[in-house]
Amino acid sequence: MSGPLAGRRILILTGDVYEDLELWYPKLRLIEAGADVVVAGERAGAKYDGKHGYPCRADAALGEMRAADFDGLVVPGGFMPDKLRRDAHVLQLVRDFATTGKLVAAICHGGWIPISAGVYRGVRTTGSPGIKDDLVNAGAIWEDAPVVVDRNFVSSRKPDDLPDFCRAILAHFAAK
Repeated sequence: MSGPLAGRRILILTGDVYEDLELWYPKLRLIEAGADVVVAGERAGAKYDGKHGYPCRADAALGEMRAADFDGLVVPGGFMPDKLRRDAHVLQLVRDFATTGKLVAAICHGGWIPISAGVYRGVRTTGSPGIKDDLVNAGAIWEDAPVVVDRNFVSSRKPDDLPDFCRAILAHFAAK
């Protein structure tokens, strides 16, 4: 496929009760830009239902994913991040993306995963107002803005911010 992200591989996390728009909007936007997008859940081929009932089938198993195989990570919100942040492999995966300077993009409650991975200390970020205290307590520098970009970290607050979130992800790769 051609486009500004041709040759780029992006990993998106999924699980039960993910925020439907926060997974599907970036997934389709990144595919449209030419990226190879892999959606990973606990089990390859498993169907996960979004918060609003829209299903998503995992292309791959999270336990088999390695940051070295991807250029970036997108973490949707919903209630899914609260479960996945208890998975040691997921946390190490996020740390590997962060420490190698690869994109770590989280929206809404997706910020719970980088918080638990310990990668937000000193990072300017935003997220759902519901996790503002968690972000601050994790050492993040909170900003109430539609999108916040700090080095390889991109974050947004809610589904209404998705256009800004996706533009920032595309701009991250355009600058590389």
